[in-house]
Amino acid sequence: MRNVYRMSDIDRNLTIARFRPLDVLVIGATGAGKSSTLNALFQQEVAKVGGQCDPETMHVSSMNLNEMLRFWDTPGLGDGISEDRCHAEELIRLLYKDYYLDEKRYGLVDLVLVILDGSGRDMGTTYKLLNEVVVPNFQTDRVLIAINQADVTMKGRHWDEERNCPDEVLWEFLENKVDSIQARVKEATGIQVTRPVYYSAEKEFHVNELLDMIIDHMPKERRKLVL
Repeated sequence: MRNVYRMSDIDRNLTIARFRPLDVLVIGATGAGKSSTLNALFQQEVAKVGGQCDPETMHVSSMNLNEMLRFWDTPGLGDGISEDRCHAEELIRLLYKDYYLDEKRYGLVDLVLVILDGSGRDMGTTYKLLNEVVVPNFQTDRVLIAINQADVTMKGRHWDEERNCPDEVLWEFLENKVDSIQARVKEATGIQVTRPVYYSAEKEFHVNELLDMIIDHMPKERRKLVL
């Protein structure tokens, strides 16, 4: 388990913020690879992975990577109108889940991590998720985006199986894709997100880079909620 990766950095950031653990809500469209991402981060099966059209995660569940990092696995959107409505309501309830400290109200969720399917071009479900669930109910400077399935972004071409990484063609394609998605999210939602990272949960490629993004953008204070 990756329970010792950059522990001193995590501990220092949480000490400055004066809270722990850091709660990260993982969201995305069905099939984006949220559960497989968590399995890659934990280096063991902590979340069941469904098929492409058979989502496994139907309810919100939490799991601790260590005593300082807690992730929340959530249902994906894109399964149908009624299912999406129920899932969206469940996500919103979690975004407003609170606790009190010194008579002040704080939100449980500290960061939202949006997982994108790097093999597809349809961003509609993600835009809907951001515009209808995240933006109206959460601080957008606490939103991070990551692109999964980097190994099949070009339909599996230009992936160096021996080195378990992209070749030069795919590297350039992925770098351009990151810039494109950052710009498209800004245009569609108004959110200026941190430059996304790309990775492959299945191949365990760039998983540390995903953790780096989370650690490097940990909030420096608790998330206040208005009474």
